[in-house]
Amino acid sequence: MIDNIFKKPIKKQFEFDEKTAIVFDDMIYRSIPYYEDILDLSTNFSLKYLKNNDKVYDLGCSTGNTLINLYKKSNIKLNLIGIDNSKSMLEIAKKKSQAYNLDIKFINNDISNMILDKSKVIISNYTLQFIRPLQREKLIKKIYNSLRDDGIFIFSEKIILENKRLNKEFIDEYHNFKLLKGYTKSEITQKREALENILIPYTQNENQNMIINAGFNECEIVFKYLNFATFIAKK
Repeated sequence: MIDNIFKKPIKKQFEFDEKTAIVFDDMIYRSIPYYEDILDLSTNFSLKYLKNNDKVYDLGCSTGNTLINLYKKSNIKLNLIGIDNSKSMLEIAKKKSQAYNLDIKFINNDISNMILDKSKVIISNYTLQFIRPLQREKLIKKIYNSLRDDGIFIFSEKIILENKRLNKEFIDEYHNFKLLKGYTKSEITQKREALENILIPYTQNENQNMIINAGFNECEIVFKYLNFATFIAKK
């Protein structure tokens, strides 16, 4: 369905509720530049490290796009697990997975409360930014401890720049992108206001420092466009 959530005035903060879940796929493709390329990057890097029967977690899996993409492109048997605290999002994910007859497990839970099994790959696209800073650092440590030796953590985030002027220019260009995707200026403004204090982005350095402080050996950017970046961290 088409994302028309912010066509009319919204008086509440942004939520991943049923209304959002129904239009989420349209929303994400029109809101995240090069979204399909990012899914492919997550898949391609994951497959470099995975062997038959390996376990992969997608934390904050929303409607399951990342794991579905990974399943379709893999030629080995994988244990794929998606976790999200939005029941509405997971209902969509399960329906999509069933439609393609894919063997993917989806769990409705808060990722901060989950005990993760040892896995080779953990993915989290555009999820950490919605977690409060203090809890975010604890989660990264949990992710580190849940990875097997030489495991990788792939994550994508909206970031802010330390240079305020350049940051504003990037945001303006991003708004132009959304206008080209069919959103109105009013919709863009309303969504930004609804996300205030809900989506809390870090700078590139803050993200990488958080990863290294958790114990990872390295953390590099594999993709970046304006205020969006995809990182890969290696244990």
